[in-house]
Amino acid sequence: MPFALRAPALLAVAAIAAAAASAQEQVIRIGHSGPLSGPNAYAGKDNENGVRLAIEDLNAKKISVGGKTLKFELASEDDQCDPKQGVNVAQKLVDSGVKFVLGPYCSGVAIPASRVYDGGDVLVSTVGTNPKVTQGGYKHLFRIIASDNQIGSSMAVYAAQVLKVKKVGVIDDRTAFGQGLADEFVKEAGRQGLAVVGKEFTTDKATDFSAILTNLKGKQPDVIFFGGYAPQAAPMTQQMKRLAIPAKLLGGDTLCSPEMGKLGGEAVDDTVFCAQAGTMVQDGSPAAAWRARYKARFGQDADAYAASYYDQTMFIGEAMAKGGSTDSLKVSEYLHGHAYQGVAASYAYDAQGNLQKAPVTVSTFKGQKMTPLASY
Repeated sequence: MPFALRAPALLAVAAIAAAAASAQEQVIRIGHSGPLSGPNAYAGKDNENGVRLAIEDLNAKKISVGGKTLKFELASEDDQCDPKQGVNVAQKLVDSGVKFVLGPYCSGVAIPASRVYDGGDVLVSTVGTNPKVTQGGYKHLFRIIASDNQIGSSMAVYAAQVLKVKKVGVIDDRTAFGQGLADEFVKEAGRQGLAVVGKEFTTDKATDFSAILTNLKGKQPDVIFFGGYAPQAAPMTQQMKRLAIPAKLLGGDTLCSPEMGKLGGEAVDDTVFCAQAGTMVQDGSPAAAWRARYKARFGQDADAYAASYYDQTMFIGEAMAKGGSTDSLKVSEYLHGHAYQGVAASYAYDAQGNLQKAPVTVSTFKGQKMTPLASY
């Protein structure tokens, strides 16, 4: 039979085979909301990579639910760490039928967007650390790292009991994250007997901090706590050096980033101290092996929360496999009732969706690279 006559038959067979394969698959779209542009894009892209690596691993497992093999796909959106844009992203993901979202990264986005996601029965897994994130009563929202009250208080305890300081200055960037973190630091500082000698404010777009730093210099704080992000903390540290301010700069998880060394250079060494969710990464540990995989896959070191995003995505996949359902509400119920050992932490959630027994690690920088000091 000539090929021209056989081709339609072959195409028909191929189409039938493709349709059969499709009928045996169920596509699960995993959404991601984070800053993919702007000053915090390094974090958003890193978090996205954590989800992407988990999706690749889940697809390799060929999880079957209800007789169908699950095929996971990534749907990533740029919320720019802007509340208005974050709400628009949330509505877009809900309208497109996405039922699982990793993010938002910024508390100021997570708080208003959560209502939209809840209305669409979306399971949300965020690193927004402001305590208000999990106080909205949304049953399908999970905070996958420690909250501000854990991170902020840890740095106050470290300042008092390890650094042995007496006087502290405080700066925050007026974002939901930065202000919330600074408030928690101040509360614990008071309990630790530290004197807050000055408070200053900036924005998450600022680059010149000379005026507020000069104000604090006159009050001679032993340390300055900054509630904000690395793109501001790095130049702030450089300006502290130029103004001959001897104080250490303390901060939360957003300062525990390779970006600090890249932007701040030598100024950050033995000057910046930060607290981040998770335990210290030991050589030969699963966390160290995972970081090596991440670097081989993406050509760069993992930043603060790629591993947490990876873990939670894998936990969601396990919930589907072991719970026998891809329904977001049933997966949420599974997460509330079970624990999961990831590469960054052990995951178990309370009724409000907070991570239970969340470990915190304090680090500094040496040679512009983050160096863990102790876990609490």
